[in-house]
Amino acid sequence: MAGIVNYVKESFGELKNNVSWPTWAEAQSLTVLVAVFSIIFSLAIWGIDTVFSKVIALYFQLIG
Repeated sequence: MAGIVNYVKESFGELKNNVSWPTWAEAQSLTVLVAVFSIIFSLAIWGIDTVFSKVIALYFQLIG
């Protein structure tokens, strides 16, 4: 149990002293960037999935 407590203390010390945190403005702009790219990629995957499902449906219509 002492090892876990020591690990948590060292982790907090590492985060407090050695990590360079972004400013609030940087964090907001990076969040918006991630959200935009997530939406773009999800739309691209949705489009590809729609095309593949139509191709597969057409294939099964032709052989069925």
